[in-house]
Amino acid sequence: MKVLVIGGGAREHALCRSLSLDPDVTALHCAPGNAGIAEVAELHGVNALDGQAVAELAAGLEADLVVVGPEAPLVAGVADAVRDRGIPVFGPSAEAAQLEGSKAFAKDVMAAAAVPTARSYVCTTPEEIDEALDAFGAPYVVKDDGLAAGKGVVVTEDVEAARAHALACDRVVIEEFLDGPEVSLFAVTDGETVVPLQPAQDFKRAYDGDEGPNTGGMGAYSPLPWADPKLVDEVMATVLQPTVDELRRRGTPFSGLLYAGLAITSRGVRVIEFNARFGDPETQVVLARLKTPLAGLLHAAATGTLATFPPLRWSDGAAVTVVIASHNYPDTPRTGDPIDGLADVVAQDAPTAYVLHAGTKRDDSGAVLSAGGRVLSVTATGSDLTTARQRAYRAVDRISLDGSQHRTDIAAKVADEAAGA
Repeated sequence: MKVLVIGGGAREHALCRSLSLDPDVTALHCAPGNAGIAEVAELHGVNALDGQAVAELAAGLEADLVVVGPEAPLVAGVADAVRDRGIPVFGPSAEAAQLEGSKAFAKDVMAAAAVPTARSYVCTTPEEIDEALDAFGAPYVVKDDGLAAGKGVVVTEDVEAARAHALACDRVVIEEFLDGPEVSLFAVTDGETVVPLQPAQDFKRAYDGDEGPNTGGMGAYSPLPWADPKLVDEVMATVLQPTVDELRRRGTPFSGLLYAGLAITSRGVRVIEFNARFGDPETQVVLARLKTPLAGLLHAAATGTLATFPPLRWSDGAAVTVVIASHNYPDTPRTGDPIDGLADVVAQDAPTAYVLHAGTKRDDSGAVLSAGGRVLSVTATGSDLTTARQRAYRAVDRISLDGSQHRTDIAAKVADEAAGA
């Protein structure tokens, strides 16, 4: 199988790493990729948002499968352009990707499918914003209706901060605050059959102790020893399958990766948001534990044959990812700084710990430089969360990036609790 992956972040590096380990993958390509992905795939300088260019590349490579990683190309219709050329593609149509592209659309789908979620108002005027903020009270949850690269949500006790964020958006969803821990659950679907992956938990706040601004995600872990063993089955029955069925009923079947961000509240499971693609950094830990070869699973979703795909196989161990971010992330991150220590991780920590590149590039001399806000995802596996954590942070300590930041408490609390139990 020849596979083309679209995107250039740590999620795509995780996908490419898993695909490169799949014996059925005979050639692996990525557009545009990054410095790390270049070590496992051939890179192509194609604009990921240009559907026709991506389709031309896929046809020229005689790709058997195209995997669209990020949300922006999906909302822009890149998967449609590839599908129109008769090439199997893992990723929903532009219409179905509105499940992530528009919070208001997602709320409408959830209402029709009786999916449990927060009560909300869609607002377009200052008057509607003030009414919604008054109706729910603090803490205020304000979401940009459109794509915002994981940074369009503000949760605050400060009504003026909430109002300012809402006014800065063309259209905004204001909703009730959901208490309880959050869970990320991915599911692979071909538009009818839904196959859930293992749940994970990510850390959105920039600093230790869940302080600071929301980010795209500063780390993640899997599995969740504290979660109800029936959680996945419950979410399948009440959230994932009803949503896929409703989109098919509307004539916009969803094929690809359906991501449910969940709150385990005092009143039961509630959907915080849907995404139309693998989440970052949760993908890094989920794929680290998946033993089933990845290409066949994604190809089955792309070709409508998931119903006959064998049950997924998982490792019994744990995985932890720690994100290394650049100076001043998430505000105005500094780029262009050299990254040292990557070879040390390969030499001393592989294969149980490894580095997935997010925002990186090589200069003319071949040195790896920072090229984004989230720069690296250091991922490690182990027999339990404590071991995986120790291995991840040992690898983090080998890496040098001037002014960089990372959280020191990823999976700390749950690892301690699991060890105590």
